[in-house]
Amino acid sequence: NGSLGLNTIKRWCKIIRHTGSIQLSTSPGAPRLARASKIIEKVKHKFDGKEMVTTRRLATDYGISKSSAHRILTEDLKLYAYNMTIEPKLTEEHKNKRKRFVYRIGNNIRKEDTMRALFSDEKMFDLDGIYNSQNQRIWVASRDEADEQGGIKIRQKFPEKVMVWLGACSKGVTPLVILGQGTVDHVEYIEKVLPIALKYGNDAFGKHWIFSTGWCETSHSSPNTKMVPG
Repeated sequence: NGSLGLNTIKRWCKIIRHTGSIQLSTSPGAPRLARASKIIEKVKHKFDGKEMVTTRRLATDYGISKSSAHRILTEDLKLYAYNMTIEPKLTEEHKNKRKRFVYRIGNNIRKEDTMRALFSDEKMFDLDGIYNSQNQRIWVASRDEADEQGGIKIRQKFPEKVMVWLGACSKGVTPLVILGQGTVDHVEYIEKVLPIALKYGNDAFGKHWIFSTGWCETSHSSPNTKMVPG
């Protein structure tokens, strides 16, 4: 599983060949004083205060190594480091609206209706593009060599941005609609987006289909568009 080195395994095999057995209940090295019961109890008490504590800070506070602090947390206290979860700030009104929406969908939308639904959303893009610092790496011998091979990402303070709309359904995707810069109001949405969505939906499904957006829902049963608050 990657936790044992090859030399350790070879040494164990040699002991078994010579003695016929092996005792691994105790470590052959010096005792690990850093993980003594007193230190473990202090670390446990520190976490009872609901503080945000790092292994680096624990190592500094108790005079132990960072790896020892990590072993105390994971092996002795059986703890796991979780990232903070970001959630939207919802009021009771928001929660009630979402519940009503779920009940309405559950009571009025059948499974086959979802195959005749056109879902859409808008996304803002800028000219700087997307850069993920977590996984976009360049493997080279030096920082200078990395810079020469495209290791510098130039970002503008106020890059040009464009809003793009796209719809998707069981039949495929709609033509792309470029809405320009800034926030899209209902006038621009009705003038530029709805004609594209209406034509695509009618061509794909005929007269009866569902149009769903991020801010409203529109039900099409005729060439006229009926807006229903989302």
